[in-house]
Amino acid sequence: METRIRSLAYVLGDNIDTDQIIPARYLVYNPADPEEYRMFGRYALSGVPTERAGLPDGRIPFVRDGEYTSDYQVVIAGKNFGCGSSREHAPIALNAAGVKAVVANSYARIFFRNAVNGGYLIPLETAERLCEEVRTGDVVEIDIDGCLLTNITTGKQYRLRPLGDVRPIIAAGGIFNYARQAGLVPNQPDSSSA
Repeated sequence: METRIRSLAYVLGDNIDTDQIIPARYLVYNPADPEEYRMFGRYALSGVPTERAGLPDGRIPFVRDGEYTSDYQVVIAGKNFGCGSSREHAPIALNAAGVKAVVANSYARIFFRNAVNGGYLIPLETAERLCEEVRTGDVVEIDIDGCLLTNITTGKQYRLRPLGDVRPIIAAGGIFNYARQAGLVPNQPDSSSA
């Protein structure tokens, strides 16, 4: 797991739901197929209404037309990020688009769990309303160990909550990798039971 992430920020508000993160019409793709996995990146955040995405006039798309990944590896949001349906495809879409971390005031529990369990991205929390402090296109740096987000563009710094018990799961790349590394499940299937 990276302990420092420096990127352009993409800023959203409160209650960004899973259908805004990846609209249902794009769930026809199979995330187990590498070529189809890329398609989730192409359509990540495409359901966010224009007035809530990037600048008010929508001039900053999250993923440019014809591309599969975003210029933004950090998403900043308000409260209840990932609400709505429990689709695992939401953190998959952000991961496929190249997002490394989301910083929000709070998360829908299922989105947070899916992000951690799959090792798709780092869901960080802050008490501060960064969605009102940071602008889309600002350069930010996240220091995971120091629990700090620095807006390089403005020079301001903001405290982040520690990852706590989910940190080793994210560092392992998800719950199954963590369980294997911790010896909770065997690395290889036991052929003697076949």
